[in-house]
Amino acid sequence: MMNEDSIITEIKSLGEAKIPLPIQRRANGSDSISLTSDEHRILMDVNASHLTQVVKNGQTPLCFELAGPRKTIFFDPSKLRCALVTCGGLCPGLNDIIRSVVLELHYGYGVRTIYGIRYGLEGFIPKYGHDLIDLTPKSVVNIHTQGGSVLGSSRGPQDIDEIVDCLDRMNIGILFMIGGDGTLMAATRIADTIVERNLKISVVGVPKTIDNDIYLVSRSFGFDTAVDVATHAIMGAHNEAEGYPNGIGLIKLMGRHSGFIAATAVLAQQDVNFVLIPEVDFDLEGLNGLLRALENRLAERGHAVIVAAEGAGQKFFEDAGTERDASGNIRLKDIGLFLKDSIISYFQSKGIDISLKYIDPSYMIRSLPANANDRVFCNFLGRNAVHAGMAGKTNLLIGHWNNHFVHVPMKTVAGKRKKIDPQGMLWRSALEATGQGSLNND
Repeated sequence: MMNEDSIITEIKSLGEAKIPLPIQRRANGSDSISLTSDEHRILMDVNASHLTQVVKNGQTPLCFELAGPRKTIFFDPSKLRCALVTCGGLCPGLNDIIRSVVLELHYGYGVRTIYGIRYGLEGFIPKYGHDLIDLTPKSVVNIHTQGGSVLGSSRGPQDIDEIVDCLDRMNIGILFMIGGDGTLMAATRIADTIVERNLKISVVGVPKTIDNDIYLVSRSFGFDTAVDVATHAIMGAHNEAEGYPNGIGLIKLMGRHSGFIAATAVLAQQDVNFVLIPEVDFDLEGLNGLLRALENRLAERGHAVIVAAEGAGQKFFEDAGTERDASGNIRLKDIGLFLKDSIISYFQSKGIDISLKYIDPSYMIRSLPANANDRVFCNFLGRNAVHAGMAGKTNLLIGHWNNHFVHVPMKTVAGKRKKIDPQGMLWRSALEATGQGSLNND
C-alpha cells in the first residue's frame, strides 16, 4: 500500500521555458508534433471507490505530470552541452537508453555536444583519469545490438562536490543519470548541490533495475528481457528433471529484495513446483517445510523444479546482513548453493537417490542485449528523458504509471522499494501455478 501523505509529485524546474520548441520536419513531410503541457496529469490511483472517497473529502487526487515534448523549452540547443552516465550493475537495455537519448537530442532538438561519462560516477573524478566519449548518431547507431553499457559502469559513492565541480567545468546543461536506487539517491544529492551553488544544470534520471523494484514505477527496463531468458532456464531445468529418476531442477534468479522476476517467470513457464521469494517466509525443515514438500512431490511425480530469488531465505544464514558492497548494498548469502547442499544432504540422510541440476543464469541475463519489448520501452524512456531535460525540469526520473510515461520526483522514489504483495494477484497466481501451498510451519 502507498502512504499518500509521504508522496510528493511536484516537479522542479530551472526557470521559465521561453524558447520555442525547434520542430524538426517529420518523415511524412509534416511539421506537426503531439505536444503536452504541465497541466496534463495521470492519476496515481484509478480505483473508482478510492477516487470517490477523495472527491467526497474535498481533496485533489494525487497525479503525476505527463511526460513528453513541451511547446517551449528552457535550453538553447545550439549552446547546450549534455552528459550521460550509467551506474551500478549491468542490465539489458542500457545501450538502448543511451542510443535513444543521443538520437533525440541530435535529431529532435539539434543538440550537437553530447558526452558519455566513462565508468559511472568515477568518470567525474579527476584522480581516476577516465576519458570522455563523444556521443554522436554515428557512434551509437548499432549499440542496441550489444549487451552491457558502451560507457561502462562502476559501483560505490563518489564525492558529490567533485562531481558538481566537473559538471560546472564542462559547462554541462543536462545530466542524464541511468541507474538504480543508489544512483537515484546520488542524483538527488547532486541536484541539491547544484541548487545550493545556484547553477543551471538539469538532472534527469532513468530508473534502472532488472528486479523491477523501484517505488512508484510500474515497470523498469530490462525486466521483460530477464523474465524472457529466465523462462528458458526453467525450461532447461524442467527437461533435466524429467530426464532422470527423482530429478530436481534448481534455478536461482535475480531478486535481492523483491521476487518479481521469479514470480513472473513461474507464470510465464508453468513448469515450476516451488517458488521462493524474499517477501514470503518459508521453512526448510518440519512437516510443512520445503524439504518434506519436495520429498512428497518426488514420491508422487518423480521430478520437481524449484525457483529461488537470490534474496529468499536469508534467515538461514547466521551472519546475513553483516557485509556490504561498494555501493552500500547488503551482500546476500548464496541461497542457491545453500538449497543445493541442503537438498542433497536431506535425501542422502534418507537413503533416497536424487539427480539435482543447479542453474544460475544471473550474470548471463544482466549482460545480454534487450529483447524487442524492452527496446521499444527504452526508446520511450530515453526520448521522454530528453523532453524533460530540454524543458528545464530537474531532480526527476521518467517513470511508467497507468500505461503512461510520467515525471516522478527523485526524492519521492529514492531509498524506497516496491515489493510483491503476499496477498496480491501476482503471488496468488504464482501459488496456483506451482500448487506448493504454504511452506511455513507456523
